[in-house]
Amino acid sequence: MSTDISTNKASTKAKITVATLAIMNITTVVSLRGFSAEAEYGITAVFYYIFAAIVFLIPVALCAAELATGWPQKGGIFNWVSKAFGHRFGFLAIYLQWLATTIWFPTVLIFAGVALAFIGPDQTFDQALAANRFYSGLVVLVVYWFATFISLKGLKTAAKISSLAGLVGTIIPGIILVTLAGIYVANGNPIHFNPSMHGFIPDFSNFNNLVLAASIFLFFAGMEINAVHVTEVDNPSRNYPIAIICATIFTVIIFIFGTLSIATIIPKDQINLVQSLLVAYDKLFAHFGLGWLGNVTAIALALGVLGQIIAIISGPSAGILQVGREGYLPLSLQKVNKNGVQKNILMCQGGIVTALVVIMMILPSVQAAYQMISQLAVILYLAMYIMLFLSVIYLRYKEPNTPRPYKLPGGMIGLWIIAGVGLLGSILAFVLSFIPPSQISVGSPSTYIAILVIGTIGFIIIPFIIYAYRKKDWLTTSDNN
Repeated sequence: MSTDISTNKASTKAKITVATLAIMNITTVVSLRGFSAEAEYGITAVFYYIFAAIVFLIPVALCAAELATGWPQKGGIFNWVSKAFGHRFGFLAIYLQWLATTIWFPTVLIFAGVALAFIGPDQTFDQALAANRFYSGLVVLVVYWFATFISLKGLKTAAKISSLAGLVGTIIPGIILVTLAGIYVANGNPIHFNPSMHGFIPDFSNFNNLVLAASIFLFFAGMEINAVHVTEVDNPSRNYPIAIICATIFTVIIFIFGTLSIATIIPKDQINLVQSLLVAYDKLFAHFGLGWLGNVTAIALALGVLGQIIAIISGPSAGILQVGREGYLPLSLQKVNKNGVQKNILMCQGGIVTALVVIMMILPSVQAAYQMISQLAVILYLAMYIMLFLSVIYLRYKEPNTPRPYKLPGGMIGLWIIAGVGLLGSILAFVLSFIPPSQISVGSPSTYIAILVIGTIGFIIIPFIIYAYRKKDWLTTSDNN
């Protein structure tokens, strides 16, 4: 049952603690499924993670902190870009954030299916079930719509479940993986990668290594998503930066040691991009005589995915609602339920996710379609990040006297170094994201690039069309800045 938007009091009463917000950020950014993709690079993966953290994750976290505390009103990326470049581009930014995360949902949800498949006692059967695309598609839809149901209960409920699931299904399993792998190595057992620092820095004369360095940026995407909840945090000027700094440090640490743990347990030629994390857990537990923990961990990892999805569903969609009420979305998409949750936007979002999953299930070349959809999400997300970095730079000149309880350190020089590095890194990654990956067969490279170019242009045009044809009666809030 929908309620009048002006009576949306549920979300304004909800308060999020620093610890909860930090866990929500960790849950949003950290996905244990990503460890396997980089494990085959061994010690070189550490360079990629540190490189991406320096030129992307840290700049995003710090810039989002300045923007969120300088302009703490609801709206997140929309509010920041609008203050810098006007509402037309602000609407584009929030739309890109929402669309990119929506397209990205099936990617992370497939891992939930893999985790659930490994609950069984027979690893051979588990691996075969996890590889079945129809099984994976069904699990993706069930988990996604269950996460949507939880999100409809309101921010307070969603935040509690998301943070609890993130703790049980992401943070604790990550710590267990790293700890057991460390004990395994300390006991003198063989490791399956060369720990020598000789191969730490990759050969960037190899173009594929440059593409890989750029693609890893999106492993760290999402730190700004929960900024839309800044007004639900007590003393946001102080607590929001603390939460994202803590989340940033833990994110880098868990990615590095988690990836090396898998590289330690599984030989490079046996690493599977989807299943190797679960296989690594099974091998470690078997080694220590704790085989029964494999099933428990599989359930926990599936819960971790659920927590991540809830956190992300609640972020961009809430931002879209806030923006829509400024007069940018039809009234039908502005309806909320009794918990103040944007129910019709979530239904629309769910329809897109369902369509993408069905397409990946029925197309003959599922891997190519999966890669293309994932890469399109990367491109759209990077376009939004480029706008974020440009905004934090421009607003220092446009509104120098606006109070910013948290500012990038180092004055204007620090601003240009931190935000400039993030901007250049994002532009480089954006350009390289159009290059077909050498590791995956995607058919004709020219066709692959053409589809990505057309898709990018087409999706970017849509918000400009909506903006041009918006109606006065779409405005349902008194704040008409």
